[in-house]
Amino acid sequence: MSFKQKIKDFSELVVFEHTVFSLPFIFLAMVVAAKGWFGFKLLVLGLFAAVSARNFAMGVNRYLDRDVDALNPRTKNRPSVDGRVSPKAMLAFIAINGAVFVFVAYLINSLAFKLSIPILFILGIYTVFKRFSALAHLVLGISLGLAPIAGAVAVLGAIPLWVVILSIGVTFWVAGFDLLYSLQDMEFDKKHNLHSIPSRLGAKNTLTLALIFHAITVLCWYFFVKLANLHSLALLAVAISALMLGYEHYLVRKDFTKIDRAFFTVNGYLGFVFFILVTLDVAFL
Repeated sequence: MSFKQKIKDFSELVVFEHTVFSLPFIFLAMVVAAKGWFGFKLLVLGLFAAVSARNFAMGVNRYLDRDVDALNPRTKNRPSVDGRVSPKAMLAFIAINGAVFVFVAYLINSLAFKLSIPILFILGIYTVFKRFSALAHLVLGISLGLAPIAGAVAVLGAIPLWVVILSIGVTFWVAGFDLLYSLQDMEFDKKHNLHSIPSRLGAKNTLTLALIFHAITVLCWYFFVKLANLHSLALLAVAISALMLGYEHYLVRKDFTKIDRAFFTVNGYLGFVFFILVTLDVAFL
């Protein structure tokens, strides 16, 4: 197998293009913390930290979920299941990305280094958690919610209140759209005794809970804007996010076959719109 094909297989393993969900919020926090440009060094280190952390988390997820993924028609063709990426290769991938993340954290500052191992632990427990608790959706949310905290720590070496509120918003944003995404596997989870909220509460209650989570998201992001002393463009970002989340719920409620469109397209654009508007707010207002 060619090196190019192997890279492609690993990219498919971790669904590399979905890194877009975490990148806008880590850099948004860095922009707000620095009150503008935070420097080329932190840009590069931030990229390495975000990518290696997500690769680590996805690697652990794919490695531990091999048995379940092999049974699910939606996931049976993943590289971790069909043999394109071996278990040994996945373990090496996990170890390398974990080591890169810790080393990058060391290069950033002492607080980032101290937090690096606990962060990796949180990133790794999602797959284990869903074997015994439906709260796994929130654990996934916390995993991505750590991104803005990491961004603020990189710039300030501290964790201000505004970034905690921003991160809580990200946590409920991710947990909310994960609830919607999990509707696809509701019957599978029931059959195989996996602990997802859709399999426990049903589709209707899951849709309601996801809406509540996203309402909390919008509220948290509004208070983030206020606590960070941002202005009209940041408030516009919150308003547009609320509209986009509303559209996401409209798509899913109308037709469950639109879940992929809601999950990938709407949420991908949301993060970048939020980042761009907040950055413009910091730069010009």
